[in-house]
Amino acid sequence: MPGCPCFGCGMAGPRLLFVTTLVVELLGRAGGSQPALQSRGTATACRLDNKESESWGALLSGERLDTWICSLLGSLMVGLSGVFPLLVIPLEMGTMLRSEAGARRLKQLLSFALGGLLGNVFLHLLPEAWAYTCSTGPGGEGQSLQQQQQLGLWVIAGILTFLVLEKMFLDSKEEGTSQVSGYLNLLANTIDNFTHGLAVAASFLVSKKIGLLTTMAILLHEIPHEVGDFAILLRAGFDRWSAAKLQLSTALGGLLGAGFAICTQSPKGVEETVAWVLPFTSGGFLYIALVNVLP
Repeated sequence: MPGCPCFGCGMAGPRLLFVTTLVVELLGRAGGSQPALQSRGTATACRLDNKESESWGALLSGERLDTWICSLLGSLMVGLSGVFPLLVIPLEMGTMLRSEAGARRLKQLLSFALGGLLGNVFLHLLPEAWAYTCSTGPGGEGQSLQQQQQLGLWVIAGILTFLVLEKMFLDSKEEGTSQVSGYLNLLANTIDNFTHGLAVAASFLVSKKIGLLTTMAILLHEIPHEVGDFAILLRAGFDRWSAAKLQLSTALGGLLGAGFAICTQSPKGVEETVAWVLPFTSGGFLYIALVNVLP
């Protein structure tokens, strides 16, 4: 300003105006950054919601609906194979078990059941579990030592689990012991049917032809197994119709397995589940065959 004794005092006004403008602009940017962050967070949440809705939409789409229907029907057919023993075992079998002839016939059926259980373990469950772990090994070249140990530990876990369950529900009477063995066999069958449902649904996810072939292959090996299971239930004290109803109830495990396989929509997830379910079920069947049926 004119007449000011201080040098540069004439520049104070423009400088003050410049600093004020700069501060206001910075505050405006800082204030505007928070809504921007909020809008980005909202956009991210919207994208996640859209992905989730798209995944559920794909799960319930028309193409996936056919897979649902075929997988559930295939698993139900495998479960309904439990009715087949009604066509093989005589009507009076449940009431004639106390006679000498009935006891001999029951021993034959139990021997068949023993072979079916051990065959299911060593010719179906363990080889399939071995194949899964080999396919998931490093480079797909084979199993590592850790995978082999895990496979054996799951078999031991199945044996110990069924041992603990039997000791928990064991009665002092011999009839109670037989009945507990029947319920343990039903539990093992339910878990086995769960793996069958996984296999059927995973096959139908690939194609209908592979799904049908898998269902037929499971049925061919499951029908003799069901006859043996039926004999175990008869030995446990159930009549023919009660045994048939209990066998049909195990079909729920197959439906759950099929639903799980379709909902995961990932072969890797199915393989990881099967890798421990199969050896665990093998341990359960080994315990039933060698501890309950064979004696």
